[in-house]
Amino acid sequence: MTADRFESADVVIAGGGFAGLALAIALRQGLGDSFKVVVADPALGKSRADDPLRRSASAASARASAIAAAARRLFKTIGVWDKIADDAQPILDMVVTDSKLQDAVRPTYLTFAGEIEPGEPFAHMIENHLLLDALVERANAEGVELRAVAVANFAAGANRIEVRCADSPRCRAGVADGASFTAKLLIAADGARSAIREAAGIHSHGWNYRQSGIVTTVAHERDHHGRAEEHFLPAGPFAILPLKGRRSSIVWTEERHEAERIVALPDQAFHDELERRFGLRLGEIEAVGPRHAYPLGLAVARSFVAERLALIGDAAHVIHPIAGQGLNLGLRDVAALAEVIVDAARLGLDPGGPDVLERYQRWRRFDTMAMGVATDGLNRLFSNRSDALRLVRDVGLGLVDRAPALKRLFIREAAGLTGEVPKLLRGEAL
Repeated sequence: MTADRFESADVVIAGGGFAGLALAIALRQGLGDSFKVVVADPALGKSRADDPLRRSASAASARASAIAAAARRLFKTIGVWDKIADDAQPILDMVVTDSKLQDAVRPTYLTFAGEIEPGEPFAHMIENHLLLDALVERANAEGVELRAVAVANFAAGANRIEVRCADSPRCRAGVADGASFTAKLLIAADGARSAIREAAGIHSHGWNYRQSGIVTTVAHERDHHGRAEEHFLPAGPFAILPLKGRRSSIVWTEERHEAERIVALPDQAFHDELERRFGLRLGEIEAVGPRHAYPLGLAVARSFVAERLALIGDAAHVIHPIAGQGLNLGLRDVAALAEVIVDAARLGLDPGGPDVLERYQRWRRFDTMAMGVATDGLNRLFSNRSDALRLVRDVGLGLVDRAPALKRLFIREAAGLTGEVPKLLRGEAL
């Protein structure tokens, strides 16, 4: 790299999504004003000069997310949850069915209900743009420096990493014309197609499914009463996830070419396809949000760390949405990495040192692989047209439904409260 005037920072986070912003807030809260955290993301746009950096509400899409109990505790601890609690819909119970699309009746094979703790549901649903707005607001309040630039290139040294940012598309060609930083650690939170992961030479292993996920928001005539439904159909799961009001978020898995066809349909034809899967339990329905389809796959980075570099969120792993754990898995990364950085810094150790990063990797990689294998297995078990497999899985679901202790274990796993749980996910400040 050529000589530049570098700003000094402790940590630079590339990516201003859920994971990157949550980590930045947690680090500032744990280590105070003297610990400088920069979040670089071109999607962080400036409004008026006297306004804070924020994401525009116009970026809102059809996407909503399931926030598991442990993730809710993290957001509560870092001061974000209270800003969105009124907009978050608790999931009070869940039913699972298994049938063919043309079946007149969809028998329920498994139900989940109850709370993790008194008054604490195992999950909530929240629209993504509301959560992002709250995270940006909190990051500003904590003194996180939000820069509307992209990390263009970087070079790790013995004691620091040099990070060059770009505020134009030329960064894709490796040309940096924005800010430059020296930091102790660079964190890649820049999504599934992480340019930083690729530049670091970290390969991922996994595969693409011949499926796409269709997402949209549906308004319905009757109240959902906080019930989530997952209908296993031969092409893949069709999930109905309750939102505030008489609305639900749809995550609808189809074979890829069929998903493309469905998303491109005229409104009435799309409604007819939707209603065939949604059913009439909640009365008349209407798609009230944009509809999108995105390809599904499994990918886990071969390493979550490199020299003065750590991966979190989708930059480290992408899994099938069948269990609704994608965002929550990334927040487990956030909680673990924040804890190891804060512990190291308080002891006077280098937060970007190899021992610190290896502790993070040991903590997170096995859990991530286990979740990836589990979601892959579930998808293969349920997304097929085999009557023999359908019989086996339905017997299995029925047995689980009759085993309260096993159901409680599954609920706690889905809530993110099993294994070695980081402090933030337990609701404890760093």
